[in-house]
Amino acid sequence: MLGSDSLLGNKLAPMASNTTQTSRADETGSHWEALVDYSASLDCIRCGLCLRTCPTYTLTGRESSSPRGRIHLMRAVGEGRLEPDAVFAEEMNFCLGCRNCESVCPAGVEFGQMMNHTRAGLEMSNTRSPKGRFLRWLGLRVLLPNRRALGLAAILARLGAQTGLMKLVTPLLGSTLPPAEDLPLVPSRKQRRPLAARTEAIGEQQEEVILLEGCLMPVYLGRVNRASVRVLSATGVAVLAPSKAGCCGAMHAHNGDSEGARKLALGLMAVYGSPTDSSGAPLPIVVNSAGCGSHMKEYAELFEPGSSDHAAATAFAKRVVDWNEYLEPRLHRLPASPPKDAIHKVLGRGDATWDAPCHLCHGQGIREEPLAILDAALEKAGIHRVPLHESESCCGSAGSYSLTHRGAANELLEGKLDNLEASGASLLVTSNPGCQLQWELGVRRRKLDVRVAHIAEVVAATLPS
Repeated sequence: MLGSDSLLGNKLAPMASNTTQTSRADETGSHWEALVDYSASLDCIRCGLCLRTCPTYTLTGRESSSPRGRIHLMRAVGEGRLEPDAVFAEEMNFCLGCRNCESVCPAGVEFGQMMNHTRAGLEMSNTRSPKGRFLRWLGLRVLLPNRRALGLAAILARLGAQTGLMKLVTPLLGSTLPPAEDLPLVPSRKQRRPLAARTEAIGEQQEEVILLEGCLMPVYLGRVNRASVRVLSATGVAVLAPSKAGCCGAMHAHNGDSEGARKLALGLMAVYGSPTDSSGAPLPIVVNSAGCGSHMKEYAELFEPGSSDHAAATAFAKRVVDWNEYLEPRLHRLPASPPKDAIHKVLGRGDATWDAPCHLCHGQGIREEPLAILDAALEKAGIHRVPLHESESCCGSAGSYSLTHRGAANELLEGKLDNLEASGASLLVTSNPGCQLQWELGVRRRKLDVRVAHIAEVVAATLPS
């Protein structure tokens, strides 16, 4: 059992590889005392309110697949009563990390952070197969942090799809990749072009911000980045997109690669630390990806409290603001819209509905702002917004989850698609790239006459050309 000297104000001890933590782990014969904070696990009062909101518990009905069940397992490992073996690893990795449980937890359990640290411990315990370790290294250490490598992979994927080679290759890889028809569609090179280093404000400049361009966004959803910039510019905001910026490390942190997450966080903090406004204050960092924004607001969790990196990350996180969060109080600055017919050519004439990304509503607690923005945009087009049943439940994307646990991800997506069809909407709006790609896959599979769009695209459609 952990001693009181290991408790950090009811927070999880960060995964720093310093000598103190290493020596303590060596003395106890386990790293888990440094990875699973005992006091945090005690916060769970086992009330069961999380059960009905947990996607994996809903799918399986197993207590071990619920948040309180997983916390019980974490506690057992932390106390040395259970080994962090392959069975334990599978149960921890079966979690989507949607954090829906946090929204209903009366005790305020920080389950997302507990899961990040648990997965980091699993990586130290080396429970993956050689093939799994290679694929993890390839994805997290080679592709995501490297724009050139991602660009090359996008070119190869596009050529494979156009020539039909992808359909021949994917079956040979077994369960490593989904069927070719389920892979995200890689847009043309023009659509993958990077953002301009600076986009001037339209009219008199009133503010200046940095926009996170991201790693996968430029490859698959560059149009969303451009729409995000266009809307901000229309409100009198100049937008910077430093070319040296890259991956924020969210996928790394959520998949237990704490070392990689720290490295990428420090790199992004260095690149975004220099742009300042006229008074010398660092610029706000606007993020149009809910998962990335949620992670960046929690950068301090990656570093040891009291360290200079922790202090820098704390200050950095205060600058991070979601795109919806930033735009909503500035809606009054948007120019008059074009005729409705012009908007309908882009958005259609049918009803629209909103699906809330998990890391927007549960991770960041942002719910009202996107609805206010969407309703204002739809009103200009004369389009009605209809409710989507269980709009705050997970679609199954969850970062790399739709690749590693395709069966469960597909089952969750099918339920969301049923709700979409029941709504009668012909426009599905979201605010996270993984969710957007997941919805596009589902709509394509069912051959629905529904357009999937990021909320920035919807607002951009209401701007004069």
